[in-house]
Amino acid sequence: MTTPIHWRPAVASDAAALAILGGATFLASFAHDHPGEALVTHIRKAHGEDYYRAALADPAQTILIGETPLGAPVGYALITPPDLPVPTDDRTDVELKRIYLLSGWQGGGNGDALMALVLAEARQRGARRLLLAVYPQNDRARRFYARHDFVEIGELTFMVGDVPFRDLVYARTL
Repeated sequence: MTTPIHWRPAVASDAAALAILGGATFLASFAHDHPGEALVTHIRKAHGEDYYRAALADPAQTILIGETPLGAPVGYALITPPDLPVPTDDRTDVELKRIYLLSGWQGGGNGDALMALVLAEARQRGARRLLLAVYPQNDRARRFYARHDFVEIGELTFMVGDVPFRDLVYARTL
């Protein structure tokens, strides 16, 4: 049994914790098939404290952070305006840019609870559709999104160093 998670909106002082959590979860998820040096460089940029400081300072972005009762960060979700290569409407679409839980807190309904919070935040923003990108080889995540009524609507290519990777773009009507 894992310790419970307390979810709350992240604040500026959470940038360091989010950077550690983001880097750890990205590394755990993708170290098996991403080139090492490029992966570390990518994590430093895409999950560095500066990235999270900027996201937290942007009123168009919301980060929900999950902590144990002792305050240790174990998961988060980042909701942003859409930035995906599919037709979008900034007035009615939002993107779930990131949703991560440390492995010890996966299962047991924690992911479902976090997704419920994400959906509530999207609806509160007046969104009619929630978009996200997922790595095709991440079968567990794809099953999770299918369980939450997401469907594939496109794809994108992203670079880790000089190696291209493909993501699938999913959407869910709210």
